[in-house]
Amino acid sequence: MEVIVEKLAACENKEACLREAYDILSKKYRGHRIRTYTRFWQALTHDLHTLWGRESIHCHAINLHLRALLVRSGWFKDDDITLHWSLVWYISPHQYVKVRMGPEQTINVDIWAKVYGIRFGDYARGFNS
Repeated sequence: MEVIVEKLAACENKEACLREAYDILSKKYRGHRIRTYTRFWQALTHDLHTLWGRESIHCHAINLHLRALLVRSGWFKDDDITLHWSLVWYISPHQYVKVRMGPEQTINVDIWAKVYGIRFGDYARGFNS
């Protein structure tokens, strides 16, 4: 993880850092709709080192990694990253983040949903997943 933090710290600006973190984490992890329920007990694990070794983790755990990488990069403060909730298929709770890029600008980030066609700047909700 430290190698990734160093890579993010060397980015030229906040947006480059966020996009690089998004690319790294979306290649490492992918969302699974069904595994959310069939492996529900894994949602109780919050240890970054334990989670780092898995290929599939819950949305909130991916967001935990994103927050850690962004803050440790030095480009973002903890309060620049806020957690938000939506409902996938209108019934399944889902977490994504909003990242403050400037005084009047935020970007939605939903790494878990990238595999379902949700692009950088958008998030899973309703049947949009």
